[in-house]
Amino acid sequence: MTTNLGTKENTVFTERHESIEKCVDYLTTHRSEILSILSNISSYRAANAEIDSTIKTLQGAMREVETYRPACQDSMAVFMPSNVILYSYALYLLIPSLFVNRIEFRASSHVAEYVSLLHDKLKEVHQLPISNLKVSQKAFMTNSVSQANIVVFTGTYQNAEQIKKQMSREQLYIFFGQGINPFIIGPDADLSLAADDVIRMRLFNSGQDCLGPDIILTHESIAESFKNLLLEKVEALTFGANDDPNANYSPIFYKDILTAMSEYFNNNDKYIIYGGGIDFRTKKMEPTILYSKLEDRLEIAEYFSPVFNVVSYPDDEQLMKLIGSSYFSERAMGCSLYGSEHLVDKLRKKHTLTINQTLEDVEQGNKAFGGYGTMSNYIFYDMQLVSKPILISEVVAEFLAEKRIEV
Repeated sequence: MTTNLGTKENTVFTERHESIEKCVDYLTTHRSEILSILSNISSYRAANAEIDSTIKTLQGAMREVETYRPACQDSMAVFMPSNVILYSYALYLLIPSLFVNRIEFRASSHVAEYVSLLHDKLKEVHQLPISNLKVSQKAFMTNSVSQANIVVFTGTYQNAEQIKKQMSREQLYIFFGQGINPFIIGPDADLSLAADDVIRMRLFNSGQDCLGPDIILTHESIAESFKNLLLEKVEALTFGANDDPNANYSPIFYKDILTAMSEYFNNNDKYIIYGGGIDFRTKKMEPTILYSKLEDRLEIAEYFSPVFNVVSYPDDEQLMKLIGSSYFSERAMGCSLYGSEHLVDKLRKKHTLTINQTLEDVEQGNKAFGGYGTMSNYIFYDMQLVSKPILISEVVAEFLAEKRIEV
Protein backbone atom coordinates (compact mmCIF):
# COMPACT_ATOMS: atom_id res chain seq x y z
CA MET A 1 0.00 0.00 0.00
CA THR A 2 1.60 3.27 -1.12
CA THR A 3 -1.25 5.75 -0.75
CA ASN A 4 -0.55 8.57 1.69
CA LEU A 5 -3.75 8.58 3.72
CA GLY A 6 -2.65 11.29 6.10
CA THR A 7 -3.13 14.21 3.75
CA LYS A 8 -6.29 15.99 2.67
CA GLU A 9 -5.15 15.74 -0.94
CA ASN A 10 -5.64 11.98 -0.87
CA THR A 11 -8.36 10.74 1.43
CA VAL A 12 -9.16 7.45 -0.29
CA PHE A 13 -7.49 4.30 -1.50
CA THR A 14 -7.52 5.64 -5.05
CA GLU A 15 -5.79 2.58 -6.49
CA ARG A 16 -8.83 0.54 -5.52
CA HIS A 17 -11.03 2.37 -7.98
CA GLU A 18 -9.71 0.05 -10.67
CA SER A 19 -11.20 -2.86 -8.74
CA ILE A 20 -14.57 -1.10 -8.69
CA GLU A 21 -14.36 -0.57 -12.43
CA LYS A 22 -13.58 -4.26 -12.93
CA CYS A 23 -16.75 -5.12 -11.02
CA VAL A 24 -18.78 -2.83 -13.26
CA ASP A 25 -17.34 -4.54 -16.32
CA TYR A 26 -18.01 -7.97 -14.84
CA LEU A 27 -21.63 -7.18 -13.97
CA THR A 28 -22.14 -5.87 -17.49
CA THR A 29 -20.54 -8.77 -19.35
CA HIS A 30 -21.61 -11.58 -16.99
CA ARG A 31 -25.13 -10.39 -16.30
CA SER A 32 -26.70 -13.82 -16.80
CA GLU A 33 -24.42 -15.39 -14.15
CA ILE A 34 -25.40 -12.78 -11.58
CA LEU A 35 -29.04 -13.02 -12.60
CA SER A 36 -28.99 -16.77 -11.98
CA ILE A 37 -27.94 -16.13 -8.36
CA LEU A 38 -30.34 -13.28 -7.69
CA SER A 39 -33.26 -15.17 -9.23
CA ASN A 40 -33.17 -17.59 -6.32
CA ILE A 41 -34.60 -14.88 -4.11
CA SER A 42 -35.89 -12.16 -6.45
CA SER A 43 -38.33 -11.79 -9.31
CA TYR A 44 -37.10 -11.23 -12.86
CA ARG A 45 -37.89 -7.53 -12.81
CA ALA A 46 -36.42 -6.98 -9.35
CA ALA A 47 -33.20 -8.88 -10.12
CA ASN A 48 -32.61 -6.95 -13.33
CA ALA A 49 -33.39 -3.63 -11.65
CA GLU A 50 -30.95 -4.51 -8.87
CA ILE A 51 -28.15 -5.20 -11.35
CA ASP A 52 -28.85 -1.91 -13.14
CA SER A 53 -28.88 0.07 -9.88
CA THR A 54 -25.67 -1.58 -8.72
CA ILE A 55 -23.83 -0.75 -11.94
CA LYS A 56 -25.02 2.86 -11.81
CA THR A 57 -24.04 3.23 -8.17
CA LEU A 58 -20.57 1.74 -8.67
CA GLN A 59 -20.01 4.06 -11.63
CA GLY A 60 -20.61 6.97 -9.26
CA ALA A 61 -18.45 5.55 -6.45
CA MET A 62 -15.31 7.61 -6.99
CA ARG A 63 -17.26 10.81 -7.52
CA GLU A 64 -19.12 10.12 -4.27
CA VAL A 65 -16.04 9.69 -2.09
CA GLU A 66 -14.29 12.63 -3.76
CA THR A 67 -17.33 14.75 -2.95
CA TYR A 68 -17.54 13.85 0.75
CA ARG A 69 -13.84 13.05 1.31
CA PRO A 70 -14.22 10.56 4.19
CA ALA A 71 -11.14 10.04 6.33
CA CYS A 72 -9.65 6.61 5.69
CA GLN A 73 -10.34 4.06 8.41
CA ASP A 74 -8.71 0.78 9.31
CA SER A 75 -11.64 -1.60 9.69
CA MET A 76 -15.37 -2.05 9.25
CA ALA A 77 -17.79 -4.83 10.25
CA VAL A 78 -21.07 -5.26 8.40
CA PHE A 79 -24.22 -7.22 9.19
CA MET A 80 -25.62 -7.71 5.69
CA PRO A 81 -29.37 -7.60 4.93
CA SER A 82 -31.54 -10.48 3.80
CA ASN A 83 -32.61 -8.85 0.51
CA VAL A 84 -31.10 -6.83 -2.37
CA ILE A 85 -27.86 -8.73 -1.78
CA LEU A 86 -25.98 -7.39 -4.82
CA TYR A 87 -26.94 -3.76 -4.28
CA SER A 88 -26.05 -4.10 -0.61
CA TYR A 89 -22.69 -5.61 -1.58
CA ALA A 90 -21.98 -2.41 -3.49
CA LEU A 91 -23.30 0.02 -0.86
CA TYR A 92 -21.88 -1.59 2.28
CA LEU A 93 -18.72 -3.30 0.99
CA LEU A 94 -17.36 -2.19 -2.39
CA ILE A 95 -17.78 1.58 -2.07
CA PRO A 96 -16.57 1.71 1.55
CA SER A 97 -13.46 -0.22 0.48
CA LEU A 98 -12.35 3.05 -1.12
CA PHE A 99 -11.86 4.53 2.35
CA VAL A 100 -11.70 1.52 4.69
CA ASN A 101 -8.55 -0.63 4.78
CA ARG A 102 -10.30 -3.97 5.47
CA ILE A 103 -13.95 -5.00 5.72
CA GLU A 104 -15.48 -8.12 7.27
CA PHE A 105 -19.12 -9.04 6.86
CA ARG A 106 -21.62 -11.62 8.03
CA ALA A 107 -24.46 -12.64 5.73
CA SER A 108 -28.05 -13.02 6.90
CA SER A 109 -28.83 -16.68 7.53
CA HIS A 110 -31.83 -16.42 5.19
CA VAL A 111 -29.61 -15.78 2.16
CA ALA A 112 -26.12 -16.85 3.28
CA GLU A 113 -25.85 -19.46 0.52
CA TYR A 114 -26.52 -16.95 -2.25
CA VAL A 115 -24.42 -14.18 -0.71
CA SER A 116 -21.49 -16.63 -0.61
CA LEU A 117 -21.98 -17.49 -4.29
CA LEU A 118 -22.10 -13.82 -5.17
CA HIS A 119 -19.07 -12.94 -3.06
CA ASP A 120 -17.00 -15.79 -4.49
CA LYS A 121 -17.60 -14.55 -8.03
CA LEU A 122 -16.99 -10.88 -7.25
CA LYS A 123 -13.98 -11.54 -5.01
CA GLU A 124 -12.16 -13.11 -7.96
CA VAL A 125 -12.76 -9.90 -9.84
CA HIS A 126 -12.01 -7.17 -7.31
CA GLN A 127 -9.41 -8.89 -5.05
CA LEU A 128 -10.16 -6.38 -2.31
CA PRO A 129 -9.70 -7.06 1.45
CA ILE A 130 -13.39 -7.87 1.89
CA SER A 131 -14.00 -11.06 3.88
CA ASN A 132 -17.13 -13.15 4.27
CA LEU A 133 -17.02 -14.57 7.81
CA LYS A 134 -19.12 -17.71 8.09
CA VAL A 135 -19.36 -17.61 11.86
CA SER A 136 -22.01 -17.28 14.53
CA GLN A 137 -23.26 -13.84 15.44
CA LYS A 138 -21.56 -14.17 18.82
CA ALA A 139 -18.20 -14.93 17.19
CA PHE A 140 -18.68 -12.08 14.72
CA MET A 141 -19.40 -9.69 17.58
CA THR A 142 -16.36 -10.83 19.54
CA ASN A 143 -13.79 -11.05 16.77
CA SER A 144 -14.90 -8.43 14.24
CA VAL A 145 -17.46 -5.97 15.57
CA SER A 146 -15.64 -5.21 18.81
CA GLN A 147 -12.47 -4.31 16.89
CA ALA A 148 -14.01 -2.29 14.04
CA ASN A 149 -13.85 1.48 13.61
CA ILE A 150 -17.20 1.38 11.79
CA VAL A 151 -20.07 -1.04 12.36
CA VAL A 152 -23.03 -1.26 9.94
CA PHE A 153 -26.17 -3.16 10.88
CA THR A 154 -29.15 -3.81 8.63
CA GLY A 155 -32.20 -5.45 10.16
CA THR A 156 -34.78 -4.90 12.87
CA TYR A 157 -34.65 -2.04 15.32
CA GLN A 158 -34.85 -4.42 18.26
CA ASN A 159 -31.72 -6.30 17.15
CA ALA A 160 -29.97 -3.04 16.32
CA GLU A 161 -30.53 -1.81 19.84
CA GLN A 162 -28.97 -4.94 21.33
CA ILE A 163 -25.82 -4.39 19.28
CA LYS A 164 -25.76 -0.66 20.02
CA LYS A 165 -25.42 -1.45 23.73
CA GLN A 166 -22.04 -3.06 23.00
CA MET A 167 -20.55 -0.14 21.04
CA SER A 168 -17.69 1.87 22.53
CA ARG A 169 -17.57 5.67 22.39
CA GLU A 170 -14.97 5.53 19.61
CA GLN A 171 -16.94 3.29 17.28
CA LEU A 172 -19.21 4.69 14.57
CA TYR A 173 -22.39 2.61 14.48
CA ILE A 174 -24.76 2.94 11.50
CA PHE A 175 -28.20 1.35 11.51
CA PHE A 176 -30.40 0.77 8.45
CA GLY A 177 -33.92 -0.42 9.29
CA GLN A 178 -37.28 -0.03 7.62
CA GLY A 179 -40.17 2.42 7.61
CA ILE A 180 -43.91 2.50 6.96
CA ASN A 181 -43.38 4.50 3.73
CA PRO A 182 -46.98 5.71 3.41
CA PHE A 183 -48.63 6.61 0.14
CA ILE A 184 -50.89 9.64 0.64
CA ILE A 185 -53.54 10.15 -2.04
CA GLY A 186 -55.32 13.47 -1.73
CA PRO A 187 -58.69 14.53 -3.17
CA ASP A 188 -57.03 16.19 -6.20
CA ALA A 189 -54.67 13.30 -7.00
CA ASP A 190 -54.23 11.67 -10.40
CA LEU A 191 -55.80 8.37 -9.35
CA SER A 192 -54.56 6.35 -12.31
CA LEU A 193 -50.97 7.44 -11.70
CA ALA A 194 -51.30 6.79 -7.97
CA ALA A 195 -52.76 3.30 -8.56
CA ASP A 196 -50.06 2.38 -11.07
CA ASP A 197 -47.30 3.60 -8.79
CA VAL A 198 -48.60 1.91 -5.66
CA ILE A 199 -48.87 -1.39 -7.56
CA ARG A 200 -45.34 -0.97 -8.91
CA MET A 201 -43.96 -0.34 -5.42
CA ARG A 202 -46.05 -2.86 -3.51
CA LEU A 203 -45.35 -5.62 -6.04
CA PHE A 204 -41.65 -4.89 -6.50
CA ASN A 205 -40.08 -8.29 -5.87
CA SER A 206 -43.57 -9.50 -4.95
CA GLY A 207 -43.63 -7.05 -2.05
CA GLN A 208 -40.37 -8.31 -0.53
CA ASP A 209 -38.75 -4.89 -0.47
CA CYS A 210 -38.18 -2.42 2.37
CA LEU A 211 -39.42 0.54 0.32
CA GLY A 212 -42.89 -0.92 -0.17
CA PRO A 213 -45.75 1.16 1.35
CA ASP A 214 -47.34 -0.47 4.40
CA ILE A 215 -50.30 1.92 4.28
CA ILE A 216 -52.09 3.72 1.45
CA LEU A 217 -53.90 6.69 2.96
CA THR A 218 -56.70 7.83 0.65
CA HIS A 219 -58.96 10.84 1.16
CA GLU A 220 -62.52 9.68 1.76
CA SER A 221 -63.88 11.77 -1.11
CA ILE A 222 -62.01 9.66 -3.65
CA ALA A 223 -61.46 6.47 -1.62
CA GLU A 224 -64.22 4.51 -3.36
CA SER A 225 -63.00 5.51 -6.83
CA PHE A 226 -59.41 4.64 -5.96
CA LYS A 227 -60.42 1.32 -4.42
CA ASN A 228 -62.35 0.31 -7.56
CA LEU A 229 -59.50 1.38 -9.83
CA LEU A 230 -56.98 -0.55 -7.75
CA LEU A 231 -59.21 -3.64 -7.81
CA GLU A 232 -59.47 -3.46 -11.59
CA LYS A 233 -55.72 -3.20 -12.04
CA VAL A 234 -54.82 -5.86 -9.47
CA GLU A 235 -57.25 -8.36 -11.02
CA ALA A 236 -55.25 -8.15 -14.25
CA LEU A 237 -51.92 -9.13 -12.63
CA THR A 238 -50.31 -12.46 -13.46
CA PHE A 239 -48.26 -14.89 -11.37
CA GLY A 240 -45.11 -16.58 -12.62
CA ALA A 241 -41.73 -18.02 -11.65
CA ASN A 242 -38.78 -15.78 -10.78
CA ASP A 243 -37.31 -16.27 -14.25
CA ASP A 244 -40.55 -15.25 -15.99
CA PRO A 245 -40.10 -11.75 -17.48
CA ASN A 246 -43.86 -11.36 -17.93
CA ALA A 247 -44.85 -12.17 -14.34
CA ASN A 248 -46.20 -9.32 -12.21
CA TYR A 249 -45.54 -11.23 -9.02
CA SER A 250 -43.66 -14.40 -8.09
CA PRO A 251 -43.24 -16.87 -5.20
CA ILE A 252 -42.50 -15.53 -1.72
CA PHE A 253 -38.95 -16.46 -0.77
CA TYR A 254 -39.11 -15.84 2.98
CA LYS A 255 -41.13 -18.65 4.54
CA ASP A 256 -41.73 -16.83 7.82
CA ILE A 257 -43.60 -14.15 5.87
CA LEU A 258 -46.11 -16.74 4.63
CA THR A 259 -46.79 -17.88 8.19
CA ALA A 260 -47.06 -14.35 9.59
CA MET A 261 -49.37 -13.12 6.83
CA SER A 262 -51.58 -16.17 7.09
CA GLU A 263 -52.24 -15.28 10.72
CA TYR A 264 -52.68 -11.59 9.86
CA PHE A 265 -55.25 -12.37 7.16
CA ASN A 266 -57.13 -14.66 9.51
CA ASN A 267 -57.27 -11.99 12.22
CA ASN A 268 -58.32 -9.23 9.82
CA ASP A 269 -60.48 -11.16 7.36
CA LYS A 270 -63.38 -8.71 7.49
CA TYR A 271 -61.23 -6.03 5.86
CA ILE A 272 -60.10 -8.19 2.91
CA ILE A 273 -61.86 -7.14 -0.30
CA TYR A 274 -59.60 -9.02 -2.71
CA GLY A 275 -57.16 -11.95 -2.49
CA GLY A 276 -56.07 -13.40 0.82
CA GLY A 277 -55.05 -16.77 -0.57
CA ILE A 278 -51.72 -18.42 0.25
CA ASP A 279 -50.44 -21.64 -1.33
CA PHE A 280 -47.72 -22.99 0.93
CA ARG A 281 -46.68 -25.57 -1.67
CA THR A 282 -45.92 -23.10 -4.47
CA LYS A 283 -45.19 -20.14 -2.11
CA LYS A 284 -47.78 -18.12 -4.04
CA MET A 285 -49.49 -15.33 -2.15
CA GLU A 286 -52.31 -13.61 -3.96
CA PRO A 287 -52.10 -9.83 -4.15
CA THR A 288 -54.39 -8.86 -1.31
CA ILE A 289 -56.31 -5.63 -0.75
CA LEU A 290 -57.50 -4.66 2.70
CA TYR A 291 -59.86 -1.70 2.96
CA SER A 292 -60.71 0.15 6.16
CA LYS A 293 -61.41 3.57 7.56
CA LEU A 294 -58.98 5.46 9.77
CA GLU A 295 -61.34 5.08 12.71
CA ASP A 296 -61.15 1.26 12.40
CA ARG A 297 -57.51 1.40 13.51
CA LEU A 298 -56.52 -1.67 11.52
CA GLU A 299 -53.16 -3.02 12.70
CA ILE A 300 -50.29 -1.96 10.45
CA ALA A 301 -47.64 -4.57 9.77
CA GLU A 302 -44.41 -4.59 7.80
CA TYR A 303 -46.08 -6.77 5.22
CA PHE A 304 -43.02 -7.58 3.06
CA SER A 305 -45.52 -9.20 0.68
CA PRO A 306 -48.05 -8.16 -2.02
CA VAL A 307 -50.51 -6.56 0.40
CA PHE A 308 -52.32 -3.29 -0.25
CA ASN A 309 -53.50 -1.73 3.02
CA VAL A 310 -55.90 0.99 1.84
CA VAL A 311 -57.17 3.29 4.59
CA SER A 312 -59.53 6.21 4.00
CA TYR A 313 -59.05 9.40 6.03
CA PRO A 314 -61.60 12.22 6.50
CA ASP A 315 -59.45 15.37 6.42
CA ASP A 316 -55.94 16.81 6.67
CA GLU A 317 -56.17 17.26 10.41
CA GLN A 318 -56.78 13.55 11.04
CA LEU A 319 -54.19 12.58 8.45
CA MET A 320 -51.44 14.69 9.98
CA LYS A 321 -52.41 13.57 13.47
CA LEU A 322 -51.74 9.98 12.34
CA ILE A 323 -48.49 10.85 10.52
CA GLY A 324 -47.32 12.80 13.56
CA SER A 325 -48.14 10.04 16.04
CA SER A 326 -45.25 8.37 17.86
CA TYR A 327 -45.82 5.10 15.97
CA PHE A 328 -45.41 6.80 12.57
CA SER A 329 -42.72 9.27 13.68
CA GLU A 330 -40.47 6.54 15.04
CA ARG A 331 -40.76 4.71 11.70
CA ALA A 332 -40.52 7.78 9.45
CA MET A 333 -38.43 6.98 6.38
CA GLY A 334 -40.08 7.59 2.99
CA CYS A 335 -43.42 9.06 1.98
CA SER A 336 -45.06 9.40 -1.46
CA LEU A 337 -47.60 12.19 -1.96
CA TYR A 338 -50.19 12.36 -4.74
CA GLY A 339 -52.23 15.56 -4.71
CA SER A 340 -52.58 17.68 -1.53
CA GLU A 341 -49.27 19.40 -2.25
CA HIS A 342 -49.98 21.96 0.49
CA LEU A 343 -48.77 19.22 2.87
CA VAL A 344 -45.28 19.06 1.33
CA ASP A 345 -43.43 21.16 3.90
CA LYS A 346 -44.92 19.30 6.86
CA LEU A 347 -44.17 15.86 5.42
CA ARG A 348 -40.59 16.76 4.45
CA LYS A 349 -39.66 17.44 8.06
CA LYS A 350 -39.53 13.72 8.83
CA HIS A 351 -39.41 11.88 5.48
CA THR A 352 -37.65 11.49 2.20
CA LEU A 353 -40.66 12.81 0.28
CA THR A 354 -41.61 12.07 -3.31
CA ILE A 355 -44.34 13.97 -5.15
CA ASN A 356 -46.24 12.09 -7.86
CA GLN A 357 -43.45 9.55 -8.04
CA THR A 358 -42.15 6.66 -5.97
CA LEU A 359 -39.19 6.13 -3.65
CA GLU A 360 -37.77 3.75 -6.25
CA ASP A 361 -37.78 6.64 -8.74
CA VAL A 362 -35.63 8.90 -6.53
CA GLU A 363 -33.43 6.47 -4.58
CA GLN A 364 -29.84 6.75 -5.78
CA GLY A 365 -27.02 4.81 -4.16
CA ASN A 366 -24.54 7.71 -4.12
CA LYS A 367 -26.84 10.03 -2.19
CA ALA A 368 -28.10 9.99 1.39
CA PHE A 369 -31.41 8.18 1.79
CA GLY A 370 -33.82 7.50 4.64
CA GLY A 371 -35.85 9.46 7.12
CA TYR A 372 -35.77 10.89 10.61
CA GLY A 373 -37.39 8.06 12.55
CA THR A 374 -35.09 6.21 14.95
CA MET A 375 -36.61 2.84 14.01
CA SER A 376 -35.90 3.51 10.32
CA ASN A 377 -32.25 4.50 10.51
CA TYR A 378 -29.77 6.21 12.79
CA ILE A 379 -26.13 7.04 13.47
CA PHE A 380 -24.65 6.37 16.91
CA TYR A 381 -21.28 7.84 17.86
CA ASP A 382 -19.70 9.01 21.13
CA MET A 383 -22.89 7.93 22.93
CA GLN A 384 -24.95 10.35 20.83
CA LEU A 385 -27.73 9.23 18.46
CA VAL A 386 -28.71 11.07 15.29
CA SER A 387 -31.50 9.99 12.96
CA LYS A 388 -31.40 11.38 9.43
CA PRO A 389 -30.93 10.21 5.80
CA ILE A 390 -27.68 8.25 5.55
CA LEU A 391 -24.84 7.78 3.08
CA ILE A 392 -21.91 5.92 4.62
CA SER A 393 -19.14 8.00 3.02
CA GLU A 394 -20.82 11.23 4.11
CA VAL A 395 -21.38 9.95 7.66
CA VAL A 396 -17.75 8.84 8.00
CA ALA A 397 -16.60 12.24 6.76
CA GLU A 398 -18.83 13.99 9.30
CA PHE A 399 -18.16 11.90 12.39
CA LEU A 400 -14.64 10.51 11.91
CA ALA A 401 -12.88 13.49 10.32
CA GLU A 402 -10.18 13.52 12.99
CA LYS A 403 -9.62 9.77 13.06
CA ARG A 404 -7.70 9.23 9.84
CA ILE A 405 -5.36 6.23 9.79
CA GLU A 406 -1.73 6.63 8.82
CA VAL A 407 -0.01 4.14 6.50
